[in-house]
Amino acid sequence: MEQETLETGKTVSGGGHVYHCGTLTYTKVGLAMLFGWLLWGDFCFTLMETVVPSILPLKLKGLGAPNWLMGVILTAAPGVLNMTICPWVSFKSDRYRSKWGRRIPFIILTMPFLCAFLALLGWSDDICKLLQSWSPAMREHAPATITIGLISLFLIMFKFFDMFVNSVFWYLFNDVVPAQFLGRFMGTFRIVGIGAGALYNWFIFKYANSHMREIFTGVSILYFIGFGMMCLLVKEGDYPPVEGEADKDNKGWGGLKTFFRESFSHKFYWLKFLSTSFAAISGSIAVFSIFFSQEMGLTLDQIGKTVAISSVVVMVAIIFMATFVDRWHPLRLTAYSAVFGVIGSIVAGVWLFVTLPGEYFFWVGLGGALAGTLLSALVTTAGLPCEMRIFPQSRFGQFCSAQAMLRSTCTTISGVLAGLFIDMTKWFCHGSDFGYRFMFIWVSIFGAISAAFLVLVYVEWLRLGGDKHFHPPAPWSPNGVEEMPITSTIGPQSKWLKISFLFFDGVMLLSVLCTPVMMWWMQAKHASFAFKWYGLLVLPLSILAWWCWIVLKKSICLDIAAAREGRPLRNGIPHHGVLLLVGSQYFLLFGIWIAEVVVSISMNMETGALAFGITRVATNFLLVGAIWLICRIERGYSTQIDVNLSVSEDAESGEKSPATA
Repeated sequence: MEQETLETGKTVSGGGHVYHCGTLTYTKVGLAMLFGWLLWGDFCFTLMETVVPSILPLKLKGLGAPNWLMGVILTAAPGVLNMTICPWVSFKSDRYRSKWGRRIPFIILTMPFLCAFLALLGWSDDICKLLQSWSPAMREHAPATITIGLISLFLIMFKFFDMFVNSVFWYLFNDVVPAQFLGRFMGTFRIVGIGAGALYNWFIFKYANSHMREIFTGVSILYFIGFGMMCLLVKEGDYPPVEGEADKDNKGWGGLKTFFRESFSHKFYWLKFLSTSFAAISGSIAVFSIFFSQEMGLTLDQIGKTVAISSVVVMVAIIFMATFVDRWHPLRLTAYSAVFGVIGSIVAGVWLFVTLPGEYFFWVGLGGALAGTLLSALVTTAGLPCEMRIFPQSRFGQFCSAQAMLRSTCTTISGVLAGLFIDMTKWFCHGSDFGYRFMFIWVSIFGAISAAFLVLVYVEWLRLGGDKHFHPPAPWSPNGVEEMPITSTIGPQSKWLKISFLFFDGVMLLSVLCTPVMMWWMQAKHASFAFKWYGLLVLPLSILAWWCWIVLKKSICLDIAAAREGRPLRNGIPHHGVLLLVGSQYFLLFGIWIAEVVVSISMNMETGALAFGITRVATNFLLVGAIWLICRIERGYSTQIDVNLSVSEDAESGEKSPATA
């Protein structure tokens, strides 16, 4: 790999552009080789991280484990390790100095143990039989009980060593990838990870119940060889001494005080940590999502194919969307997307009232996933670059681990509570798996709280300088902030805002125009109940939602005109990026809604057709409300139109900046 330190003063071979990250210097060839090895490592890493959460819930349920126990084993126990091991590893790795770097030693020394316990998870049934043949005491217990105990033991040991890898692997990118390429690298990184997951879900997941031993063993061998190659061939640079700390501040009680004093010193970081924590609480119930899919009539093969197909499409979309992460700023993207994401969680409640045949639900679910491909690609790519842009680079691992500690504390508790929640809903449904359909309540409540905190993070970021002047608060620094490169970002563009408005116009107008057509068809099919309530409820509310949208759009257009003329704005101007993607997503979803209503009426499910109609109207109101909220969030900050919000240091020195989009 062609990489050298700046301190050597050597001429970089190959000529042309030279890119820097700390003391590392890359030519284009060296940068390509760096990306290649990191992406190969990601392929192996993704497979390793995928097999455990996808297969173990099926195995534990097959062994008769209750939902609360599954929550403890799969969520709470790993959460305890995450909130204890991860902060220590991250704090130490930020301050560790060696000829191998500060990240890779923590990975490579724990990797053999991680691989061993990963393989043992697949052999838990065989080990149970072996123990019972050796020990009479073991024969007094049911094989299922012993196997659950072994899985718990092996999983805890696996997660213990995985904490070392999973903590510092993500920090490595910030240390070796030049800042101007982080968004594009993470896009490519996500493409490889999604591709690995898609291959697994398409070809391997259907054998989860029958070939667990072979899957776990094969993945552990691949990970040991492939990830080990990455560790040996990616080189870290030299790091400066830790600023603002004596050696005693890094050890023992002093190190602990330093960790908490620096990590939880500012409101901005607290808000970000809380947002991530509530997002994790919302996602802690995801271990039961496979059972929801089975309740909706899907087979393991269909579940795997749904994930694989949607993943491949997202992977392709990332190729086109990754560059926009840098141009539109990842924090803005994640904040906007979180607001709109709550809508999808809420409308999932429609499945309490409708049960489509499995083959229909397969296509509805797949269509819904594909309609949101571009937005999913953007959000998938923006997560880590967002933290790289707002956390101090010198203590990036420390701040990520502080966030992980609080998040894991929450998920340790929520994992158990999520299992109890599912047990309660199943009890309410007299033991039926219908109880899994109530998962949307959990996801919606905690997802909304997470979105609220993330909006506060975004507002605080704007207050601290936003695109042009933000630098991470750093109480250990004499300046109170840590100087970091400012990269180019593009402000709201009137052309693209108008296009996004056209999509929302289509959604609102089609809801009004198609409802009478659907009513005519219902009357022809003698669906009098659905016909009546579409006339009394769905049509009037659709017209009201359309009117609310017209009023809101007019208000935004007036603010755009005021911005051009330099007059005060009533609200802020929303950024066009996420609006464009959300508008196109719901425009495409409108076709799926029509299909859902048609299928419901054709199968004499008039209540289901009404549920889909009400969901459509609720979605329209929620979309209008989300856009209004974003305008209020941007009030006083987003007051310009058709401009660059910031210019990178490279652009200021004469290099070409990213194109406006």
